[in-house]
Amino acid sequence: MSDMKHTLILAATAFLFAACTQDELSSPTGGVEGAVLTFTASIEGGGLTRATVDNTWSGDETVALQINAGGWLNYTADASGNLTGNDYYWQNTDPVTVQGICPATAAGSTTWSVESDQSSYRNYQSGDLLATGMTTVTYGSAANLTFRHQTAKLVVNIVDGPIVPDDPEVTVGDNNLALTGTFTKPSSGSSFGTWTPGAQTGSITPYRLPNPNTVAEKNIKVSYAALVIPQNLMESIRLISILINGQLYTYELPLDITWKPGCVYTYTITVRAEGLEVSVDTIQDWTDGGGESGNATDPGDGYTVSEDGNTYTVYTADGLMAWAEAAQGNPSLNCTLTHDIDLSGTEWEPIGDRNNVYTGTFDGNGHTIRNMAITKENLSFGDDCGMFGRVGTNATIKDLTLENVRLDVGADGIPIGALAGSNQGTISNCKVSGNISVTNNEMQYVGGIVGWMESGVIQYCHSSASVQGGNSAYVGGVLGGEYITATVIKGCSFSGSVTGDRFVGGIAGYCRSFDKKTACYSTGSLSSTGGFAGGIVGALQITSEANACYWSNFDGEGVGYGYNSSEGTGLYKVDGTTHTWQTATGAMNVALGADSEYIWETTDADTPPTLVKNR
Repeated sequence: MSDMKHTLILAATAFLFAACTQDELSSPTGGVEGAVLTFTASIEGGGLTRATVDNTWSGDETVALQINAGGWLNYTADASGNLTGNDYYWQNTDPVTVQGICPATAAGSTTWSVESDQSSYRNYQSGDLLATGMTTVTYGSAANLTFRHQTAKLVVNIVDGPIVPDDPEVTVGDNNLALTGTFTKPSSGSSFGTWTPGAQTGSITPYRLPNPNTVAEKNIKVSYAALVIPQNLMESIRLISILINGQLYTYELPLDITWKPGCVYTYTITVRAEGLEVSVDTIQDWTDGGGESGNATDPGDGYTVSEDGNTYTVYTADGLMAWAEAAQGNPSLNCTLTHDIDLSGTEWEPIGDRNNVYTGTFDGNGHTIRNMAITKENLSFGDDCGMFGRVGTNATIKDLTLENVRLDVGADGIPIGALAGSNQGTISNCKVSGNISVTNNEMQYVGGIVGWMESGVIQYCHSSASVQGGNSAYVGGVLGGEYITATVIKGCSFSGSVTGDRFVGGIAGYCRSFDKKTACYSTGSLSSTGGFAGGIVGALQITSEANACYWSNFDGEGVGYGYNSSEGTGLYKVDGTTHTWQTATGAMNVALGADSEYIWETTDADTPPTLVKNR
């Protein structure tokens, strides 16, 4: 669209104050005694809300003008833009400064708000705030004022498609948008004011536009618009939700963005059964502008890549497989998920191996990967097996859920875990469910989350997987085992089942040296055909220690086999009398410490706790 400016005559006729006479008025040199300062005004841009945002006055709009930083004078504009109300007279030939705001009620306040329910035209347009910059007017000239929109606007275009109904239910935000803000009027030399978002947050039901917008090469079925307070939005927040036939489709921001005053953010969305495809444009004023740098997405391939080539932002299963293929050659590549992903019908190849460990960051961003399957036969030394084969020292895997994972592995002497075969990095806030089935893996490590560790951290993780270790030794609900170097298992839990030959534990199968388990618990079922099963750990050796760890649903001890008399200290069975889940929760939180990112929370003495953010 082209830039539009509709010039509206706000005052053109001279009137004398009833209390003044011509003799009482000053006589500016070279001018007319008692001349009225004349105003013209335009509204920049072509919006899609009410009179002002449509760049036309519908009549009865209120406008306030401030001259020379004095009091605000109120005017009413008719449909032609003529003002009625206060007149201002030149008193001398000095220039004056003029600033305007609309509606006039905003002149006496620093706060502004938009409606949460903008589905009606009235509520939608009520959030429109316009202001002018500080305009200097020389004697004898008219004050030519340009009003600019001080809020931002979001437009959602939904492309016609086989599953799109006539009236899809669209929501902007997820109770995370500022609906109020403190507005500071434009300063000298600026067209836009500044905003400080307020504490009131919510979602917005947008206004359905009377006619769909026109988008090149797209058949738009319906368009919506909402006025929003300018604000910063963080990566991964849910921005747009579309409910169609009971199915909720969501779009989450792949990057941090800033909504700026006077800008329009247009999201053109194609709804497919597997998710949303979104393209983004930013309009730098209310009519035209370029693309939004760094935020436009084309999920046709299911992913985007950062400018430096180091990070994949993944939207779909195809996008995740594309990252995985690239990471086989460059295991330092980062990955961030923006949607839940279903890998049904695909076979996953572990990322990283003994000679080429994974060193990047995989950020699940709170999302779930469902139905990941690994089927391998006759794996041998070096073929560590899991979503990641081997995770290196500087790597991080976080905020990820693997749901209904299936590992069916025949192996000989290798570590196996749903998230990682072996780990030397940090695995944080991850969850695993599904089935891990291993055959022919005598004397090696199998875990619900990680098979084997030498150094590294597993923290704030939970497994409810069925871990069938077969004839393996060192089998655990979270970790198969560690050996020699310092490892940390903190704030983890297990509620699935574990079977193995020997050294079977609810949290870990085998811990040898410099291992520390803190504030973990297990409610899982344990079975060991060769002996040495423990509610927390199958075997605890040398300098390994446990602090405030609890188990239930297993009749044996916390340690299946201890190599010295101090082993088992800090392990407690929840029996409902000496120890309850309520007392266990308190003790585990003390062990985690006040600065822990997550803490345990339970509702009563009989219910095992869950992890929550430490508020």
